[in-house]
Amino acid sequence: MSPWIIGFIWFQLYPLLLSFYYSFTDATVVKPGKFIGLDNYTKMLTADKDFLPSLNVTLIYSIIAVPAKLAFALFIAVLLNMKSRAINFYRTVYYLPSILGGSVAISILWRFLFMKEGVVNNVLGYLHIPPINWLGSPTVALGTISLLVVWQFGSSMVLFLAGLKQIPGELYEAAMVDGASKLRMFRQITLPLLTPIILFNLVMQTINALQEFTAAFVVTNGGPLKATYLLGLKIYDEAFMNMKMGYASALSWFLFAIILLLTLLIFRSARSWVHYEDGGKN
Repeated sequence: MSPWIIGFIWFQLYPLLLSFYYSFTDATVVKPGKFIGLDNYTKMLTADKDFLPSLNVTLIYSIIAVPAKLAFALFIAVLLNMKSRAINFYRTVYYLPSILGGSVAISILWRFLFMKEGVVNNVLGYLHIPPINWLGSPTVALGTISLLVVWQFGSSMVLFLAGLKQIPGELYEAAMVDGASKLRMFRQITLPLLTPIILFNLVMQTINALQEFTAAFVVTNGGPLKATYLLGLKIYDEAFMNMKMGYASALSWFLFAIILLLTLLIFRSARSWVHYEDGGKN
């Protein structure tokens, strides 16, 4: 256990505690700074004009990206649960975006796909549909970078697929005997028995969405008009562009508090909608 314990203390616990201390200082990248109490948090909530809009953009982004990603992952998992000779090949192909999707190279490719003269607008032109300013319109840009995250649905899809495999076939057979349609079986058998996995995916994807950085940084750099200026990007700017490491640490801990609060709310709500095979609830 020693290598893991040493690695955890040195590379995770120590930086975590150090950032918490820095959040109460005016530290920069090059100097430790002095203790200033709650000044960073006061500035964040009262004087920083970019903080609340950035937080609002981050929450809207999460509301768009997380449900869309989970819905698409579940849809693909249902398709891949069907019997087919080439099913293993299909499962591998559908998982590839999750391996490549978070990279900077794919984010750059995404930017070229959705630029004004990009591939997507060229395809729309062939269909006689007017081009859309995907990355230059404040009302469209956030949805565009959300698509990049939705495209990385593989990990959620694998969990949904594993859950579908665990549902007893006898339940579907009994429902078919009773004359239930496939839609009704999905609604009353599949979804209730998948709710524990939906809960896990919801928590993990919400945490990931609130910390998103790469898509906003590489594809739009927070624009246009800061319509995609996520909180993760603001933390980066404060730490490495403005050199305010103490203020960036305070922003990071505030984001941690938001993530913790939303996670607790999700678990609290799970009592009313998460079901288990034995008939119990969370």
